Amino acid sequence: MALLSFFDVFLALICFLFLYCSRNKDGCPKNYPIVGMMPGLLRNVHRIHDWCTEILERRHCAFLFKGPWFANMDMMVTCDPADVHHIMSSSFANFPKGPQFKQMFEVLGDGIFNSDMDLWKNQRTAAQGFMRHHRFHRFLSRTSRYKVEVGLIPVMDHFVKRGLVVNLEDVFQRFTFDATCILVTGHDPRSLSFELPEVLFSKALDDAEEAIFYRHVRPRWFVKLQRWLNIGQERKYRKAGQVFDDIIPEYISRKRKELNQGSNSISEVEEGVDLLTSYITEEKSTGFECDDKFLRDTILNMMLAGRDTTSSALTWFIWLVSRHPTVENKILDELRSVIPAEESDKRRVFNAEEVKNLVYLQGALCEALRLYPPVPFQHKEPLRPDVLPSGHPVDPNMKILFNLYAMGRMRSIWGEDCLEFKPERWINGRGGIKHEPSYKFLSFNAGPRTCLGKEVAFIQMKSVASAMVYNYRVHVSDETPIVPAVSIILHTKDGLMATISSRWD
Repeated sequence: MALLSFFDVFLALICFLFLYCSRNKDGCPKNYPIVGMMPGLLRNVHRIHDWCTEILERRHCAFLFKGPWFANMDMMVTCDPADVHHIMSSSFANFPKGPQFKQMFEVLGDGIFNSDMDLWKNQRTAAQGFMRHHRFHRFLSRTSRYKVEVGLIPVMDHFVKRGLVVNLEDVFQRFTFDATCILVTGHDPRSLSFELPEVLFSKALDDAEEAIFYRHVRPRWFVKLQRWLNIGQERKYRKAGQVFDDIIPEYISRKRKELNQGSNSISEVEEGVDLLTSYITEEKSTGFECDDKFLRDTILNMMLAGRDTTSSALTWFIWLVSRHPTVENKILDELRSVIPAEESDKRRVFNAEEVKNLVYLQGALCEALRLYPPVPFQHKEPLRPDVLPSGHPVDPNMKILFNLYAMGRMRSIWGEDCLEFKPERWINGRGGIKHEPSYKFLSFNAGPRTCLGKEVAFIQMKSVASAMVYNYRVHVSDETPIVPAVSIILHTKDGLMATISSRWD
């Protein structure tokens, strides 16, 4: 403890001594002997996303962050679309996630997000087959509507009647946690209820994400020391892993027992099946031995992706819409256009098919994702030396970070109005959705690693967004600023606190 306190004081002293000189004339943070650019990072870690955006704007979308000597923290930070296309597509084989990524995300085990090469290809093929199957799509549509009707709407009505302030980010996280748990394991934890109970699994995900972020901005030796002493972020990380190892095997054991007892009737199968059922019953088709370890890693990877990315997108979307009444009214008009006139003046829940082709709603969701991407940065490691299209050389001794948050705020990429919330930028001259290249709009990744859950995410987002906008007015509190948290997921720092009123009272 004393050693760690000394280290923190030492770094704080360095920051103080060099406070007067925060960056070089070239727009990069000041690079000092021994400590590199670490003082600038430590001073701005609480606003890391905006800090990186400011630097990338000055440095024309790319700069090299120099870490402390011998700390192996040199990072090529880029949001240049040409760099992204080069790394994610044209030179994909030279840029795996790498061993350092797996060390940082070790809690995910050998799941699809940590995997590279053949292991990744085989896992992707299996997951893609199950998620594209018509049985899963039936299950997805049914689950999304079910959780809106019996989860979201009753909870919203509860807060409306009592005039309470509610953290909408928490509500959306509970919705996506329940929905994802059903889709992945077949089990509904019912965390979205009047009582808003504490959910141990969900809390563990939050703690793990925060700890993983700090692994990105601290020297590896410091992380190892914290882990050895079992303190700080590493203590939280270890406890989160224990929660996953306690809870997920229960899901697997319950599912194996159900399948052995033949509890899945023909009618249930016709209505769709969860992914865990598919992995267990169709093990031979996956090419994997679907033992408890493999299933544990698969479930955790999917739970992390399904809960956090969609709930983050919904949080920022609702906040942005609440601040732009014109956008809200256009979404309302579009929703009214797909329902019979006699049903237009009463509360309603929309089916997935009804909102599937709503152009303005999708444009507004894409615009929220552009400005506030759920995963604000990505991490790659080159196998061999290379030169990026932006002109920067990279080698195996450095990491490459894509900054998605900054990418959506670059005038050189999105124009002078890049900071404005304008769903119209996603609508083409024919009134359809305008296609933007994935290496420019990276929220769903690009190249061979394009997100498998993109369609799942849009179905869930449209189900919740349509129900919220059509049935309720959201009044966000002005007391707490809505700013990004320090995490690998773009949560808000203090939640989205709001009061809710019904449109039909």
